[in-house]
Amino acid sequence: MNVYFFSKTPCALFADGARLGTADGFARRTQLSPADGVFCECKAAGRVPFCFFFDEDFLFAPPEGAELYFYRGDVAVCVQELPYSDPAARTIWQKTFGALTLTLRVQGRVLLEMAGAEERTLPLPLAFEHCRAEEAGGGVLLEGDGMFALLDGAGELCTLSAGRVVGRGARLTAEVPLFDCLGSVLICRYEGGVLREGTRRSARTPDEALLPLALFESVLAGFDAAPLLSPLLAPKAALLKGYLGDLRAAVRLGDGLVGAVYERKPRVFDVRPFRVTTEGGKVSNLAPA
Repeated sequence: MNVYFFSKTPCALFADGARLGTADGFARRTQLSPADGVFCECKAAGRVPFCFFFDEDFLFAPPEGAELYFYRGDVAVCVQELPYSDPAARTIWQKTFGALTLTLRVQGRVLLEMAGAEERTLPLPLAFEHCRAEEAGGGVLLEGDGMFALLDGAGELCTLSAGRVVGRGARLTAEVPLFDCLGSVLICRYEGGVLREGTRRSARTPDEALLPLALFESVLAGFDAAPLLSPLLAPKAALLKGYLGDLRAAVRLGDGLVGAVYERKPRVFDVRPFRVTTEGGKVSNLAPA
């Protein structure tokens, strides 16, 4: 079967000891059979390797650290962040906000230890390794590398998102990229750590080629899809969310096809193709392909 490897941490990819190349945000394709039980390794300097046997057990229930996306007999293996291999604990900073004391440590992963009414540890992405902390938005703001997080006064995580903070105070404002085909950014305003208002700003309007994917992404983000639909379909825009079900993501497959991503079970997803017909710069029909 065709296997496409992706990795959030750029790494060297090996199969039974043979180097296949580099796995990163771009697909690395190879052919493997689960019957062969090939031993796969994802290695990066200073990181813990992610290793597994590519067999039926892996395809049925992948371990933490990988997600599988199935499409018409092929599979994409998406390796998550590789933790640091150094087991030593490093304390980055310790700060107190009212009755809440936060300690940021790195031990393989980034860990935020919280002491207040109760004690607990919050794992964070590696983007927060050198984050800043301050009071903002009615809680505690953590600003990492291209990401931010908001905690309430008790240390509960309210928001964890990609983006950058552009306004502080009782009401916090952030620019959150939607990573969609239109280069959209959501201008989000938070109070008490909770999203109160959001305004979408797109870098471009969809052309005929992007229109099918833009429609699915609008539904996924909860925006009004009516402007993308033909006059006949526009009145039914509110029904699209129910029609598409529990959509988790959407990908462009080409030839008028959009892949709708659905969760089968934890860390396992199915990509179901939909054929989208356009006419006059609007979507005139969509149906499972």
